[in-house]
Amino acid sequence: MKMDILLGLQWGDEGKGKIVDALTGKYDIIARFQGGPNAGHTLEINGEKHVLHLIPSGIFHEGKINIIGNGVVLDPVVFRKEVKSLGLSIDVMKKRLVISQKTHLILPTHRLLDAAIESSKGSMKIGSTLRGIGPAYTDKTSRNGLRVGDIESPDFLNKYRSHVDEHLRLLKSYDISFNLDEYEPEWFECIEFLKQFTFVNSEYLVSENLTAGKSILAEGAQGTMLDIDFGTYPFVTSSNTVAAGACTGLGFAPGKTGEVFGIIKAYCTRVGSGPFPTELNDETGEKMRQNGNEFGSTTGRPRRCGWIDLPALKYAIMVNGVTQLFMMKADVLTGFDEIKVCTAYLCQGKTVTQLPYCMDEIEKPVYVSLPGWKKDITACKKWNELPPELTGYISYLEKETGVPVTIVSVGPDRTQTIYR
Repeated sequence: MKMDILLGLQWGDEGKGKIVDALTGKYDIIARFQGGPNAGHTLEINGEKHVLHLIPSGIFHEGKINIIGNGVVLDPVVFRKEVKSLGLSIDVMKKRLVISQKTHLILPTHRLLDAAIESSKGSMKIGSTLRGIGPAYTDKTSRNGLRVGDIESPDFLNKYRSHVDEHLRLLKSYDISFNLDEYEPEWFECIEFLKQFTFVNSEYLVSENLTAGKSILAEGAQGTMLDIDFGTYPFVTSSNTVAAGACTGLGFAPGKTGEVFGIIKAYCTRVGSGPFPTELNDETGEKMRQNGNEFGSTTGRPRRCGWIDLPALKYAIMVNGVTQLFMMKADVLTGFDEIKVCTAYLCQGKTVTQLPYCMDEIEKPVYVSLPGWKKDITACKKWNELPPELTGYISYLEKETGVPVTIVSVGPDRTQTIYR
């Protein structure tokens, strides 16, 4: 068997959680391969909303294994809150969820460092969620991290103190006041809570199950345009959100990759700072925000909204090797007289179709206009029930990208999903 990968192709918030939940029935294992509690995968099941930050989106399905992979950074406090919020018993959770020993831990001082670093940047803030993700990945890459497997070490407390002492030395260089005693007791309580779960050598678990013919879906967080290498740097996240990140974040070979499912919204959104060529700071953008309830599931921040960006989408398809596109939130565009598609950028007086190294060079997007639709599509169950303007919009994107759109979401519930 080969491992399928599902990831976002824009700036995150594409609707990955709903689709993973909808697809889980086809898979034996769902494995999260990167990111941390800055992710917010929203699932709506029978009218009830659930937001997952660390736990894979297959957790509500009986008989499925969910893996938090080594590419994730885990905050024990957020983890405990999330487990308790899901309405599943601890016994059920322990059967369905395992955690890689190599998953890095977010310490209380990581969060303090995150806030201090972001505050020090002034007007150059990148829009961090202040969850400690960046500093945790910094420790990982500087070979100074603390991992889930270390919890089982008799020397864990000394290792923790060594890391904290180093962080406190760094914090002295920032103008920030804090009381670490306010955070540590809860963090250690949550470490004890975390010990109830099974820690695994997940790369062996993945390999053995693939060899045994089990089907696995790798679930990504954030989106391609936030990738640490290929996103709109420096306004990016701290991990590799692209398909290659699934290999390093779970420990399987590139040759074991199967389908690569790319998730897109029917339009674009972005949270925080950074370039966004098609952003709409007008009534149209506000209508998208209100129609789509575009407010961060983790932070609550209003998302910036704009038309779909073809150069960025083609780029994301290229670097990920996308084989199928899933379009989310098509219902949000209902009622617009026209649908615009950015096909190129005007840069230094020239029309270009590739992403420039410096996105600040983009003077304005170049658009084509397609007809909008008025029909309420939220009750549509089949492809032929969709309005021709929507199917025409989808066909246009398929022709331009060369990749088929095989799923269209017409509402937040798992049942509001059309499979072609």
